[in-house]
Amino acid sequence: MSQLLQELPEPLAQARGVRLLLWRDDLAHPDLPGNKARKLKYNLQAACEQGHHTLLTVSGAYSNHLAAVATAGRLYGLRTIGLVRGDAPLPGAGSAALNPTLARASADGMELHYLDRSTYRRRAEPDFTTELLARFGPAYVLPEGGTNALALPGCAELVAEIRAQTDFDALAVAVGTGGTLAGLLTGLAGQQQAVGVAALKNGGFLRAEIDALTRQASGRAFSNYSLETGYHFGGYAKYSAELLGFIRAFEERHGVLLDPIYTGKLLFGVLDMIARGDFAPGSTVVAIHTGGQQAWAGWNERFAAR
Repeated sequence: MSQLLQELPEPLAQARGVRLLLWRDDLAHPDLPGNKARKLKYNLQAACEQGHHTLLTVSGAYSNHLAAVATAGRLYGLRTIGLVRGDAPLPGAGSAALNPTLARASADGMELHYLDRSTYRRRAEPDFTTELLARFGPAYVLPEGGTNALALPGCAELVAEIRAQTDFDALAVAVGTGGTLAGLLTGLAGQQQAVGVAALKNGGFLRAEIDALTRQASGRAFSNYSLETGYHFGGYAKYSAELLGFIRAFEERHGVLLDPIYTGKLLFGVLDMIARGDFAPGSTVVAIHTGGQQAWAGWNERFAAR
């Protein structure tokens, strides 16, 4: 078995006759692992083909995507500009005023600029992008979270990588914007099942987003997936003592650190779905660890919860 594929001998799964595996995409690259790297793969290729030397993106202050873009810029010799939702540090505060995610992005060479919330709400408007390019110059613009049509092929490649290691009946992944799940669906091409566990509250709208992405990328929507919306623990970046306890216990059992925003909720949800009989006895379920451990430093700074 590949070092990226790990058996999870969970008693609950074993009692239900379900084989549970974990795909460690968080180990796929020493500097740029996980689904954010997969989303960037063909966007970076397009940026280079179009002659761009600058990547520009909008993101939250603790974003995995922001961190990944900054690292990609360092690795590929590209200028990176991050437009961060929130207030700028006070003049003269220096790097000490940055949270761990922003400090790492800055160390990777990213230029940080800040957007107040009213400006941030305009991020999807075409005029907004035009204004950014007029201000910062030519750049390849990456959407928040890195999700666009070019993000899907990199995520789709994960299906073939897993198939080369094991047969499976279902893939399970955390869902933020829906790009990774949409990519998996195009890779599955209607075969086997996919399960998405929404990390944000009231995530039902994501189904339309996922279907729109797969239509854009492959010309079709898929029915071989479910979107689970009951494991958000209060919403995006929200948590509970139960969730944090689960993450700690999971690490003790398996030596794998999950994150509290995405993968902790994913594994909690998958195990609960197994308990309620959502997967047939004899089936193999592969949960995908999409990375995100960099979030812990900022999480601890904000909540001191772990």
